[in-house]
Amino acid sequence: MDYTRISQIEKSKIYAEERNERISFLSLAATVKGDNTGNHLVQYDNGRWQCDCNYNQTRHEVCTHIMALERVLANMVKLA
Repeated sequence: MDYTRISQIEKSKIYAEERNERISFLSLAATVKGDNTGNHLVQYDNGRWQCDCNYNQTRHEVCTHIMALERVLANMVKLA
């Protein structure tokens, strides 16, 4: 492996460690496998969460699928 590649890897580690200062999510989409009704599409766009589950769609409240992703992305995205 050449020096440039080693330098890039080291720099990426620093960026990851300083993630709250360096990285801002603008949008993302993920599927969350639920216990009862299969997979749910959860999206984060411009600071807003949305899930295709019945609970989120009818009540317009944070569902367990969104809560799970908020935990996974701890402090990386705005909480719903």
